[in-house]
Amino acid sequence: MSEIATIAAEKNITDMSTILNVNPLESEAIYIFREVVAQFERPVLLFSGGKDSITLVRLAQKAFYPGKIPFPLLHVDTGHNFPETIEFRDRLAKELGVELIVRNVQDAIDAGKVVEETGRYASRNSLQTTTLLDALEEFKFDAAIGGARRDEEKARAKERIFSVRDDFGQWDEKNQRPELFDHLNGKIDLGQNVRVFPISNWTELDVWSYIEQEDIEIPSIYFAHKRKTFVRDGMIWSAEDDVVFRDEDEVVEERMVRFRTVGDMSCTAAVLSDAISINKVVEEIRDSTISERGARIDDKRSEAAMEKRKQQGYF
Repeated sequence: MSEIATIAAEKNITDMSTILNVNPLESEAIYIFREVVAQFERPVLLFSGGKDSITLVRLAQKAFYPGKIPFPLLHVDTGHNFPETIEFRDRLAKELGVELIVRNVQDAIDAGKVVEETGRYASRNSLQTTTLLDALEEFKFDAAIGGARRDEEKARAKERIFSVRDDFGQWDEKNQRPELFDHLNGKIDLGQNVRVFPISNWTELDVWSYIEQEDIEIPSIYFAHKRKTFVRDGMIWSAEDDVVFRDEDEVVEERMVRFRTVGDMSCTAAVLSDAISINKVVEEIRDSTISERGARIDDKRSEAAMEKRKQQGYF
């Protein structure tokens, strides 16, 4: 019997990853990244500066070490992103020496391709789809790697790891390929592209635990801080900008908050928190009974809000 097997038997451990100190989720993600580079000609990593895309960057570093990440980062900037996230995005790309491509929703608005929403629930989040599809076409990217996870939302639970989109960028949840025994089929027809989700099987807690384990730097907005906010529909909104619509009777107060997700400011609410360190964040997430998407108002527009956006080309 090998030494490792002996240790496992003595400690009654059946999961060998415990002995070998292997993270199966990390290993799966690294395998997926390598398959993407092996099977596609022009992949790109969709990067927002949020925790999931930051985790993807770390995984890509590990997958191709000691070489550099062999594809660019693409950010679809709504123009309403949190400043802390944008600063972090630019700094990280510079430190890694990775090409950062930014395309702006404002350009699509100016060109008349999309119409700016108005009113108290106005958001640019759904407007990202047109800009994303235009960018994929502009650079002829055939695989767009994203940080979506199946635990986030029921429409995302339907996704394959290699999710095929038609030549209009649309997703048909009824026409996806089986992925048996970790076999990933990257063959696509002319005009098609694939969305790739290396951390599809991770949970929010898995992501935060990995960030803690790897000591990964993240934007300060994820930690508890004092912020001018107001409450609407039971949700806490930032009042430190001119993006989020606020009625005259909605009172601004300073609260100790943090953000669990950092999408467009106009649809991303904060949560009350005193978690000022990564270990405190992990503890908070472990005890939470509400999904992080519970702070995203764009998912509450209808029961099928996310699914409809994905069918139109949203990641």
